[in-house]
Amino acid sequence: MTQDVEMKEQPAPSDFVTSAGPSTLQQLKEIASLIETGAYAREVRRIVRAVRLTIALRKKLKTSVISAFLIHALTPGSDVYTRLSSFIPKEDEPDMEVDTATSATQAPAKHSLTEAEVYCYLLVLIFLIDQKRYDEAKACASAGIARVKNLSRRTLDVLTSRLYFYYSLSFELTGDLAAIRGNLLALHRIATLRREELGQETLLNLLLRNYLHYNLYDQAEKLRSKAPRFEAHSNQQFCRYLFYLGKIRTIQLEYTDAKESLLQAARKAPVAALGFRVQCTKWAVIVRLLLGEIPERTVFMQKGMEKALRPYFELTNAVRIGDLELFRTVAEKFSTTFSSDRTNNLIVRLRQNVIRTGLRNISISYSRISLADVAKKLQLDSSDPVADAESIVAKAIRDGAIDATLDHANGWMVSKETGDIYSTNEPQIAFNSRIAFCLNMHNEAVRALRFPPNSHKEKESAEKRRERQQQEQELAKHIAEEDDDEF
Repeated sequence: MTQDVEMKEQPAPSDFVTSAGPSTLQQLKEIASLIETGAYAREVRRIVRAVRLTIALRKKLKTSVISAFLIHALTPGSDVYTRLSSFIPKEDEPDMEVDTATSATQAPAKHSLTEAEVYCYLLVLIFLIDQKRYDEAKACASAGIARVKNLSRRTLDVLTSRLYFYYSLSFELTGDLAAIRGNLLALHRIATLRREELGQETLLNLLLRNYLHYNLYDQAEKLRSKAPRFEAHSNQQFCRYLFYLGKIRTIQLEYTDAKESLLQAARKAPVAALGFRVQCTKWAVIVRLLLGEIPERTVFMQKGMEKALRPYFELTNAVRIGDLELFRTVAEKFSTTFSSDRTNNLIVRLRQNVIRTGLRNISISYSRISLADVAKKLQLDSSDPVADAESIVAKAIRDGAIDATLDHANGWMVSKETGDIYSTNEPQIAFNSRIAFCLNMHNEAVRALRFPPNSHKEKESAEKRRERQQQEQELAKHIAEEDDDEF
């Protein structure tokens, strides 16, 4: 039967356009029924699945499909329908008439659920952002936020959290993030009072992103430290939180904590989130260089990241060699990339690490060398390179970066004989850091295990139920035997 239908549709290419609409429209109707079922049964997992299916369909959305779906999901003539229809462009008018006619005959008008209304706001907002109609998207997002601000239902938490995200995205794409900061703070306060933990997670990340967009790291840290703590419900939101926390810690010179947060965010991120993992890796590479570590080559050879991480690979090579001139060349060559990644200020901090690495190589190669030669090998371009070299050597000796002494009278740097590193505490420190990393990963894995709520109680009640049934059967059997004896 399906083959006959396809054979009839083959000669007419115009029918393929109309056939694509009902298939997508039918999927949207199934998503709407899924949301309706989840709302009546109070099953949030159904609504989560509906949102995931919508994201998978976003490339197939068209004007005619959206218009037909609004007629199906909402009551024609209602305020919500009129408002959302005003955001839909009138480009595909012939297709829209066909789709609306078929949908009107298939589904009669009915009273729409609140969850369906919020879903329609979300669907139209996603469509407008994909069509790059940012002004209409901002208006639609503002109307949607005004609609959900006074609603408090657990079945709406997933939809409202996605609506918050696209609300911020629509203003970010037009460069107006600062205009909604007060609204986001008010929404976060409302979500906290209502104990909407998923909304709190989303809004906290949006506020951190808002502050970091304008380099307001102190305000972001104050908000993060005073925000209520709770167990993370969304892995995606938790990954974003770790990434923003790593950026804040990096700017505040807390490199060890920043490295841990960035690596954890990259490790927990989904495989499909390639762009997010690339950003985490870029910042993690910079932080490791600032800590004096050299990332392995395999970090830059991950699948799909080779091209994006090429500037940071060359930067790492310059730091590893300790060549100040090569470091300047790489910084100038990829200055546009570093500016777009907003890592320019961190790369400026790396200059001291490059000098220290070069000085360490010099102290290993020479038992005694003049400060003038040190300045020449480090390629210091100052007015008094010898004095600068002396201060750099003195600071490196004080910090323990090199094991040497300064001969001020003769202007020499005298390196001490290199001893056995295994006689020091460095191997123990490295081994301890690896053990701490493994233990932390084990603890996170244990915390991530999910068990059914009150499973031990259910098991106990089932055993008691079986014992009671067995006792009742024995009692009934005993009564039956007594009755037989009487007869």
